[in-house]
Amino acid sequence: MKIGILGGTKLASTLGNKMLAMNQTVVFGVREDFVTKEIEWKILNMYLDKIFSYDTAIEMSDILLICCENEHLPKVCESLSASDLKNKIIIDCTNGAYTAEFSCNTTLIKKSIGQNKLFKAFNNLGIDYPKSDPMGLVKETYFCGPDSAEKLSVKKIIEWVGFRPVDAGEIENAMLLEAFYHLRKTISFQRPEKMDYHFKLIAV
Repeated sequence: MKIGILGGTKLASTLGNKMLAMNQTVVFGVREDFVTKEIEWKILNMYLDKIFSYDTAIEMSDILLICCENEHLPKVCESLSASDLKNKIIIDCTNGAYTAEFSCNTTLIKKSIGQNKLFKAFNNLGIDYPKSDPMGLVKETYFCGPDSAEKLSVKKIIEWVGFRPVDAGEIENAMLLEAFYHLRKTISFQRPEKMDYHFKLIAV
């Protein structure tokens, strides 16, 4: 099973390196003008079999994690739309911009992939992770998508990278997961310490 991670973000390199540490086969898809400035990307760029274009990474992979910035999401969706996605699992790890016309990124991705299996996970971390959690205190991530064998694969990937998976139901709940992310960012912004805040799920 080959995992493709689309996007040149901190979240992309962090999740990818965690999976590589678990001896998983991982490739990265980045935009054509991507410059490897951060040390994590410079190290990955030293390997000839790790960093490719969006199209090539999609073609090579069985499971795809979308971890790009919002400004590059249309290009990712264009590549997805032009690719054969049969039997591939797509996981949206992004969050739409929080505006008056707030629209969930998952909706845009779903339009570009048709009837192929789409899930959402890791979006509570944000694309700047682990900058938003420098002490590694966040131990869980929420995921949603169709109840299927593929959902078990998504759960397994979450466990591989060291998080507790929390099932949030069907893919229609993706908007709730994005709203959850924006709520924590709003709380963080309002606090005078300007620190990142995260939610902890508890059972009572």
